[in-house]
Amino acid sequence: MKILFLVYHGFSEHSGISKKIHYQVKGLRENGHDVRLCYYDFSPEGHRCRYVDGKVLKDYGPGRWAAVCQRIDYDCIYDYCVREGIEFVYARCFQNAHPWLISFFKKLRKAGVHAVTEIPTYPYDQEFAHFEWKVRLGLKVDQLFRERLYKQMDAVVTFSDAERIFGQRTIRISNGVDFDSIPLHHPTANTQHPTALHLIGVAEVHPWHAFDRVMTGLGEYYRQHPSPNTQHPAVFFHVVGGVHPHRMKTDFEPIIREYGLQDKVIFHGQLFGDELTKVFNQCQFAIGSLGRHRSGITFIKTLKNREYATRGIPFIYSEQDSDFDQQPYVLKAPADESPVDIQQIVDFMAHFTMKPEDIRKTVEHLKWKIQMQHVLDAVF
Repeated sequence: MKILFLVYHGFSEHSGISKKIHYQVKGLRENGHDVRLCYYDFSPEGHRCRYVDGKVLKDYGPGRWAAVCQRIDYDCIYDYCVREGIEFVYARCFQNAHPWLISFFKKLRKAGVHAVTEIPTYPYDQEFAHFEWKVRLGLKVDQLFRERLYKQMDAVVTFSDAERIFGQRTIRISNGVDFDSIPLHHPTANTQHPTALHLIGVAEVHPWHAFDRVMTGLGEYYRQHPSPNTQHPAVFFHVVGGVHPHRMKTDFEPIIREYGLQDKVIFHGQLFGDELTKVFNQCQFAIGSLGRHRSGITFIKTLKNREYATRGIPFIYSEQDSDFDQQPYVLKAPADESPVDIQQIVDFMAHFTMKPEDIRKTVEHLKWKIQMQHVLDAVF
């Protein structure tokens, strides 16, 4: 089958979203399909361009008018689909529903091309609450037109448990994993603190990650146990990923100062490849999302949970995720604003014996090859 994977933005070498999209494309190709990746980005000359597999499909040129054109012109993609005999378009939601996009998918439907859109996070409206007004205005436009847009689709792909989204039926899958890209966890002994417990949270940090709950819990743990011992070891929290300066100043620094955690919370910034693996191997337990309730989300199958399990490291999260809720290597935190119970993690790890390779085996069915085929089976 000829498939066009449609993305409304460009890629970053180190972006988790970018990597996920490429893994999804890889999964479809592993199932024997002819998959072309269509995306929007800037050329080396600064022109706004639509690309297919690295080749320019349309050059909109530089300047403001080019910015407008790329938002409303989808004829080049439609012509490409018809010319190349594309049978299926898999699009990734960019909260960009508008009349021109509706017209594009309507034309595809009339041409006999099947289409779905993946909505990575649902519901997503509350995630925009703290964004600048221009972004919130874009969401308002999306809210006006999204039901009409999804009427033109065969279905909406979701990682939630919702049976219908914006009036359209859903195809419910799990976020997948790419085993080739994620190394197995090999925890190493810490010579400086041999009995210490090291926690790791990897994210481009947003309020819904709620790392503040971990820091507050860590502070309360040290208030109760100021002198580490065998039953109450020293605990450290490693944060890997970008943290906005405003969030650092307002959310994290006050907690760190109040509890004196300057040497207990380590901000590594963005790490990739071997550097990321090195920090992972210094740690024994991982932190997933602890604040999805802040965005009004109860059911979600996050990519991060699956990446932790693929590495083979136990972890904690607070949402409902049917792939992991009953797994023996998972702790569940309450979906509220209470501090994380660090002693609970300490006690859990004191008796935890599951090997990384055994954790990894539990997510073999979540490979992208399998998850993407579920979508095709539901459409064709």
